[in-house]
Amino acid sequence: MKRNPQELSLSTRRITRRALVTGGLMTAFSGLLVARMNHLQVDQAQEFLLLAEENRIKVRLLAPARGVIFDRNGRILAGNEQIYRVSMIREDADDVDQTITRLRGLVRLDEEALQRAIREMDRRPHQAVTLADRLTWEELSTIAVNVPALPGITPEVGLSRVYPMGADYAHVIGYVGRVSERDLENEEDDDPLLQTPQFQIGKIGTERRLESVLRGKAGSRRVEQNAAGRIMRELGRTPGQSGKDVQLTIDAGLQNFIQARLGNESASAVVMDVTNGDVLAAVSSPSYDPNLFVSGISVPDYAELRDNERRPLHNKIVQGLYPPGSTFKMVTLLAAMEAGEVTAGETVYCPGYLTVSNRRFHCWKRGGHGAVDAAKSLRESCDVYYYEMAQRAGIDRIAAMAHKLGLGVAHDIEMTSVSEGLIPTREWKRLRRGEAWRIGDSLNASIGQGYVLTSPLQLAVMTARLASGLEVTPRLVRSIGGEPQPSGVKRPLDIPRSLLEKQRDAMYQVVNGRGGTAGRSRFDLNGVKWAGKTGTSQVRNITAAERARGVFRNEDLPWRRRDHALFVGYAPHDDPKYAISVVVEHGGGGSAAAAPVARDIMLYALHGGMPPLEAYPSDQRGQIEELFAGLVLNPSLAAAKGTSEA
Repeated sequence: MKRNPQELSLSTRRITRRALVTGGLMTAFSGLLVARMNHLQVDQAQEFLLLAEENRIKVRLLAPARGVIFDRNGRILAGNEQIYRVSMIREDADDVDQTITRLRGLVRLDEEALQRAIREMDRRPHQAVTLADRLTWEELSTIAVNVPALPGITPEVGLSRVYPMGADYAHVIGYVGRVSERDLENEEDDDPLLQTPQFQIGKIGTERRLESVLRGKAGSRRVEQNAAGRIMRELGRTPGQSGKDVQLTIDAGLQNFIQARLGNESASAVVMDVTNGDVLAAVSSPSYDPNLFVSGISVPDYAELRDNERRPLHNKIVQGLYPPGSTFKMVTLLAAMEAGEVTAGETVYCPGYLTVSNRRFHCWKRGGHGAVDAAKSLRESCDVYYYEMAQRAGIDRIAAMAHKLGLGVAHDIEMTSVSEGLIPTREWKRLRRGEAWRIGDSLNASIGQGYVLTSPLQLAVMTARLASGLEVTPRLVRSIGGEPQPSGVKRPLDIPRSLLEKQRDAMYQVVNGRGGTAGRSRFDLNGVKWAGKTGTSQVRNITAAERARGVFRNEDLPWRRRDHALFVGYAPHDDPKYAISVVVEHGGGGSAAAAPVARDIMLYALHGGMPPLEAYPSDQRGQIEELFAGLVLNPSLAAAKGTSEA
């Protein structure tokens, strides 16, 4: 059909408008594409370049050197040694099993450690996991040469903790170990170092308590990797910040002598400087080699330590809690005298027992001590005298005095699991036992039995306070990063000086007076003598039937049923410098088992080295010489000058 001119004109105009609209849209779209391409290729060129670089440049953390721990004279107690290891990143390996098989052909791999590493790689496929450490230089070189055929494998040089003094400091310094899942859960900070393979952190002891100080800050390095994940070159390095060095108050020579002197006894000893609170020695025996734990102790080695009945893993210094026995009698006597319940010259008659509420409380001396005053009560350790003092003073006064002297207190010292001990009161028994306090409880507490529990560290603090008259607190760390730490001496004790002097005179007689319980452990070092107090704490009840037929001697009983032996002392007696506590588990009597050990230790501290035979009574010198000849001491410390200053 033929269109008229008017219709043709209208149709033409419509087509023209559509073409213009379509052309405009196409032009705008093309403009947008050009603008976007310009933005991507020009404006964002640097950003995409960085993203491309990130695909081939890796940033890896560099673990800092851990701070070194020294003794008071600058001897290294915990240091670092260079080690060689090989690690693997699972996601960078083409075939993990094949790579490990090739690696096995180059070096010997511990199967247990390898399986542990494989499990760790499954959990952390993007992180390096150590397959073997402490390799020889030859083994590391062999791996380095074959790296092109070992995708994901990296030979490394690192640092590991080492304890050159071995077992001497296991319970004080503790040890480090690899970061575990439990450690990550317990750590409050999010330090990326904790994710570093084979990174070591403090597990127990000073290593744990000063972890944040010793750890340091991480460094980093930028490396270029090829498409296979192999490192081609190092592009840059930012050094880390080493951990701060720590100097302890401990003297390595004295510590080593005590460790050797205690031998395989289940025992502990603490030596303190009463003038500043410095802990000069703190030994728990038997001990163990902390180096075993650094890379992960084997199952057999750990089982041997765990199953040992003398508990080498247990830190007896601060965790061991024992009835203090007669070493507690100074507390009871001071409480009674301070309250005005007794004078130094007043006597109490001891027939060998005291009857209270139709029950007999026995003295250790079956026939009794007769008339006893304050000095004789300590010198001969009469129990009946203290039963009487307990009734006069009461348990609350006794407990208050114990706290003044540092018992029942978790002292702030750089060790882990520091026990508070137990100084019972009426309120404590009501809340914890749901029972009323009884007079028999007070009598037992007065001689350091019953509910009373103390640690060797607390007994050393008590002795230091008695000797100095000052509120001495233990100080284990002398300096951190070269900065001196506060002294352990505060203010004078809130106890009359005259009462403390009477206590010290009585303790002097314990060792040097006629009939003193520690008379066999006296010494004379160029006129210097000492003072102390023996203690024996029962670990079993003695029945009436056993008393009737005769109490078994400790040496006739199985080891675990024997009494604990204790001794506390200080020297010189007229100008106190050192305080000591010794506890020998199941050692029997304090005078026979603990006092002789304490004497040898005190003489070493005073003399600054091996005790001279001339300081001992003449009839004991042959025995002492034989004893010292059998001690296994660290040769490098043989000429150590004990407590000399750094």
